Amino acid sequence: MDFKLTEEHIMIRDAARDFAKSELLPGVIERDEKQEFPATQVKKMGELGFLGMMASPEFNGGGMDTVAYVLAMEEISKIDASASVVMSVNNSLVCWGLDTYGNQAQKEKYLTKLTTGEKLGAFCLSEPEAGSDATSQKTTAIENGDHYILNGTKNWITNGNSADYYLIIAQTDREKRHKGINAFIVEKEWEGFDIGVKENKLGIRGSDTHSLHFTDVKVPKENRIGEDGFGFKFAMKTLAGGRIGIAAQALGIAAGAYELALEYSKVRKAFGTEISNHQAIAFKLADMHTSIEAARHLVMKAAWDKDTGGNFDLSGAMAKLYASKVAMDVAVEAVQVHGGNGYVKEYHVERLMRDAKITEIYEGTSEIQKIVISRSILNK
Repeated sequence: MDFKLTEEHIMIRDAARDFAKSELLPGVIERDEKQEFPATQVKKMGELGFLGMMASPEFNGGGMDTVAYVLAMEEISKIDASASVVMSVNNSLVCWGLDTYGNQAQKEKYLTKLTTGEKLGAFCLSEPEAGSDATSQKTTAIENGDHYILNGTKNWITNGNSADYYLIIAQTDREKRHKGINAFIVEKEWEGFDIGVKENKLGIRGSDTHSLHFTDVKVPKENRIGEDGFGFKFAMKTLAGGRIGIAAQALGIAAGAYELALEYSKVRKAFGTEISNHQAIAFKLADMHTSIEAARHLVMKAAWDKDTGGNFDLSGAMAKLYASKVAMDVAVEAVQVHGGNGYVKEYHVERLMRDAKITEIYEGTSEIQKIVISRSILNK
């Protein structure tokens, strides 16, 4: 087994790290407090190629592998998880979904603009009664001549107001259940498409999360992705890859919190010496470092599986399940290492602790990951 990164991987990782420190760190606390979408920073991410990393160069993508993508995700997430979830959705769900399953015309019209950040994408599966149970879609798309009529509501949509193009999962034939689900590309300006209020969230507060409402929206048939009835498979396969991105985000949050705690422990003194010299703190740091390394190996294995045709449904679920738990555990311990300062915004760890929780929820809750894992190992 070769754990050595290529020169290209190292270059991409370092470029993401430099960008995060120079462009994302300034103002990250204020953006969190004001729930301000990092529009300027996201635009720069697009210009640097961070929003279409895995897409084909034919459509302005970077043509990079998943390993490069998760390396960049980790570095961005160390500093600003609100920015990294924008990056994750645009890369893992929207660009990858279109690049893999879209037709030539869809790629030329939509993907070429999404990969560069000229346009931003959103992935719309969750509903008020269809979060973890993705088969219970209430949003409908009824065939009508050369188009579909879209009606319904989507909830908790990342990039809800900032996106230009939306991948909508909707039911076209209820009698067929999951085989009657389709995926559509919908444009923001279309009549009957309304954006709800922004959610006031615990964490990733810079990310704009909205509900979306569709009232008799006319969707051209050419905007359906894949064959009739392909939507559920499209959603599940796309989410399987998306989990790797969120696992990398969770890893980055954990690593960012750990690095802050490690640095703080070397300068903060108590009882006449740096607190890192006290076994209680040193052992916390040892546990944090070990769990992060274990999570990193799971994330990299999932990325490698995706790149080499392995079972990334299983490895991605394991990576997300474990990395999200590590993110929560390490972030809480980082606050503890900081003591009272850990509760103060200027030390950043309290924000990372709040941001960590969502990694156990979106792209499939931890409970859903256990279902995916158990089904896989029991059906071997």
